[in-house]
Amino acid sequence: MVAKLAAIAIGGNSLIHDPKHPEVVNQWEAVRETCEHIADMIAEGWSVIITHGNGPQVGYILRRSELAAKDVHTVPLDLIVADTQGSIGYMLQQSLDNCLRKRGINRTIVTVVTQTRVDPQDTAFQNPNKPIGSFMTEQEARKYEADGWNVMEDAGRGWRRVVASPKPVAIQEINAIRALILSDYVVIAVGGGGVPVVRDEQGELRGTYAVIDKDRASSLLAQQLRADLFIISTGVEKVALNFNKPDQRLLDQMTLTEARQYMSEGHFAPGSMLPKIEAATEFVQMGGPQAVITDPPNLARALRGETGTRVIPG
Repeated sequence: MVAKLAAIAIGGNSLIHDPKHPEVVNQWEAVRETCEHIADMIAEGWSVIITHGNGPQVGYILRRSELAAKDVHTVPLDLIVADTQGSIGYMLQQSLDNCLRKRGINRTIVTVVTQTRVDPQDTAFQNPNKPIGSFMTEQEARKYEADGWNVMEDAGRGWRRVVASPKPVAIQEINAIRALILSDYVVIAVGGGGVPVVRDEQGELRGTYAVIDKDRASSLLAQQLRADLFIISTGVEKVALNFNKPDQRLLDQMTLTEARQYMSEGHFAPGSMLPKIEAATEFVQMGGPQAVITDPPNLARALRGETGTRVIPG
């Protein structure tokens, strides 16, 4: 459809450089830095569609809502996801516009509040495992668990709250997103994996208590748009086997066969790197030419094949 279309999935955690200082002013700094690298891609001739995570941001808003419950109404999780689509989308729109103008490029950037349909019978609803919010010690997590939270240890980085993460089935606004790209807009969509919705017995859409993994939803979006490249931007430059162990090994490239083998051997942490590998392999398996996993500062270098981890057919 569009020459050299890249779908770029930005991690919510990569928009917070220091977990101890998640203040909005610091998030702005991270967003602006990421947009510099995306602007370089556009300057080199790529058409891009941008998606983003929102795990930390959703957790903060949910906790803020709970703390204020005595004085104001609480906010349902689906509305919090929609809120973060608007706020993070706004930050990306403004920052990318400024970055492009410095390069003499005039493009309109637009955010689409996106609904992602899931199966109400998905077993994920009985097995919450998607981390949101800030990292905690086990002692802090157990205290919140006693208050009704679901918590788990997150890939050796600390404990976090977890919610259900059902598999994305359909992107409701896909036709509008496609039309905007064909009209040469830079589109931000499927923020936080999209607002999770189900169809009720009357066939009507309704929000549901969940957070969709943004990498899986981004992979589905990239497949439906027939993107030439799917990039997952995260907190590490390359994917590693035996992560954080003495025999850690960084990977430049994985075939589909190798990726499946590594997943079966348990190299990638659930709720962390595993969904990214699954999303990348699904994109390539469904006909995508290649997927790349790297961190924001190395996007341009990864495009030139100088770094990052590539997932290719084979």
